[in-house]
Amino acid sequence: MYPKLFDLGPIPVYSYGLMLGIAFLIGSFLITKELKRKNIDENVGFTLTLIAIITGIIGSKVFYVIEEWNFGNGVPIKNLLGSDLLSPAGLTFYGGLFFSIVSVIAYCKMKKLSVMMIFDSMTPSITIGYAVARIGCHLSGDGCYGVAVNGTFWEFLGMEYSKGIVPTAPGELALPTPLFEMGAGLILFLFLWSIRKKMSYNGQLFYIYLVFSGIFRLTVEFIRRNPKVIFDLSQAQLISVGMIIIGIALLILFKNKVSKTSN
Repeated sequence: MYPKLFDLGPIPVYSYGLMLGIAFLIGSFLITKELKRKNIDENVGFTLTLIAIITGIIGSKVFYVIEEWNFGNGVPIKNLLGSDLLSPAGLTFYGGLFFSIVSVIAYCKMKKLSVMMIFDSMTPSITIGYAVARIGCHLSGDGCYGVAVNGTFWEFLGMEYSKGIVPTAPGELALPTPLFEMGAGLILFLFLWSIRKKMSYNGQLFYIYLVFSGIFRLTVEFIRRNPKVIFDLSQAQLISVGMIIIGIALLILFKNKVSKTSN
């Protein structure tokens, strides 16, 4: 693993920070492109991306603290609020997504923009940004890897994270779940990008994202090392189930509304 890639003069360049920066640039470009297509001020795209990134990181850390303190292995809260909170390790995606959604809604209300139209414009960017950020997770070894596979059929897929920020034991091979999530994110991005112009109403693309993103995360969590909360499911899996249900319900609801209007 390579938590630190190189030094740029006196400034260290960390793999996760670099990938996060690349995700920001790609996301900002794609959102701006979508807003321009919808005849909205392009400068809004940069602002929205910045807001989503900042609040997303804060939310990721907050949910990580809750997850580890309440559902984890008894890590003292004072420890989580100390070095772990400031570390690049320990970022829970759904916490970031929740905080980003709330902050974007607040911004849209302030600027009198259509919330669901903005969500649709941001959805492909969120997906590709997630995929790029997962490369940073893999390179830094931040603890979001999978279960150990030494001595199993899946050993050929295993990778060693003993030099990561959250290291495994030397010689232990773990499933590289960040790479699996990166692949899923790229596939979902390509799908959403290809259908984005075919939507019937604002919010439809975002609802589709909720369903498929939830399915992907629900699946990969079965081979990740997250603490179980209830029914042998992790916090992320419970949220994933909620996303899937909400996404499907909204798609059905608005499909019925559109059908009645057209009739």
